[in-house]
Amino acid sequence: MNETKKLVDSIVTGIQDKKGHGIVIADLSEIDGTICQNFVICHGNSPQQVEAIAESVSDYVREHNGEKPVNCAGLGNNQWVAIDYSDILVHIFTPETREFYDLEHLWEDAQLTELPDLD
Repeated sequence: MNETKKLVDSIVTGIQDKKGHGIVIADLSEIDGTICQNFVICHGNSPQQVEAIAESVSDYVREHNGEKPVNCAGLGNNQWVAIDYSDILVHIFTPETREFYDLEHLWEDAQLTELPDLD
């Protein structure tokens, strides 16, 4: 398994650990001029859950992959937190903010993988 796939799997586990919803993995690797290989998009039901998901992702990736994000933006506001792992950008939204920005359709030419929510 390549390093990018392992990192995506760890990010997804960190999201699922805090009951993140609507996980979508957008594979941008075949699109010219993109800033990364993958987007991982999800949402939490409240700003508090968005923050908890962001912390869980950062902690899980650090513990299991030994990586720290290059940057993390949006903490404190917690409407949209973006975590940059160079080849992978993680976007964690509140439902309203996710609907407004609609990243999945912005990158509709990417291969989109939707994961079912865990109970």
